[in-house]
Amino acid sequence: MIQVIAITEKNERITSIPIDEVDFGKYKWWWIDFNNPTDEEINKLDSVLHFHSLAIEDCIHGQQRPKLDYYDDYSLIVTHTIGPEDYDQFEINFFVGENYIVTFHRQNLLEVNQVWNTLIKYENIKKWDEYRVLYEIFDKVVDNFFPIIYELEDHINQVETNPHGVSMHIELDKLFQLRHKLLKLRHAIHPLRDLLYRILNSHHLEIQSHREFFVDIYDHLLKLSEMVDSNRDVTNDIRDNFISLNSYQQNKVIQILTVITSIFAPLTFIAGIYGMNFNNMPELSWHYGYFIVLGVMLLISILMILWFKKKGWFK
Repeated sequence: MIQVIAITEKNERITSIPIDEVDFGKYKWWWIDFNNPTDEEINKLDSVLHFHSLAIEDCIHGQQRPKLDYYDDYSLIVTHTIGPEDYDQFEINFFVGENYIVTFHRQNLLEVNQVWNTLIKYENIKKWDEYRVLYEIFDKVVDNFFPIIYELEDHINQVETNPHGVSMHIELDKLFQLRHKLLKLRHAIHPLRDLLYRILNSHHLEIQSHREFFVDIYDHLLKLSEMVDSNRDVTNDIRDNFISLNSYQQNKVIQILTVITSIFAPLTFIAGIYGMNFNNMPELSWHYGYFIVLGVMLLISILMILWFKKKGWFK
């Protein structure tokens, strides 16, 4: 679907212009939105708008890294928005010229639709232009990251405090899933941050009238980057603590088993000797031999327990 809106010199909105009749020099500025276009509609990028074949190829094939490319009389900006569930990235392409902006995206994106509806309904559009549309879409894209990160932080806190006493192995699996999501966010935010830096320092884009808005977005991206990195550090600490605690518990178990084995080793030795049943063993004929051996075994056990306790094995 292709949507076209033209703003006249009197700041009136015209939305009934077919794509084939677009003339960028006729009105104050234009916004053309290619929303999940068909192959026939994609051809309009070349036949009607006359964009460069390489720029059109970037739109068609997708999977581009966020970037800023310059052509003769327009610039191509590629960015990504992110889905709230699986954190899949969806590409948005911007063709920004002197008095127009063309957006191209393969999915029906909420961010673009919100800005389009705002422009349609907004009463005072005197300060709107193609760069204001670019800012508004970028702002929606960046703002969508915050609730995702806040939700991840809540999950990380639950894993760290473990209020329900869930098994450590289950919590560790959750932690690795959270780390994977943070990594996907990092891969989405850092390139976007670098792209905003290029936009702010570009001499080809006329963003001076909206520069403070783009600076605000860049500040948000810096904050998002710091939040992602700090949360990854927290998950590192939790993971290390889990591993250390697991090693400590294993050591305690091994220590207890070692104490038990050490105590029963001499007892097993004594029982083994008197279980051989040789005829020439005088202790077997003692009237109180059985009780003496039991007493010796009990004494050895007590002495070994006292010795282990003195060495601090039971602390």
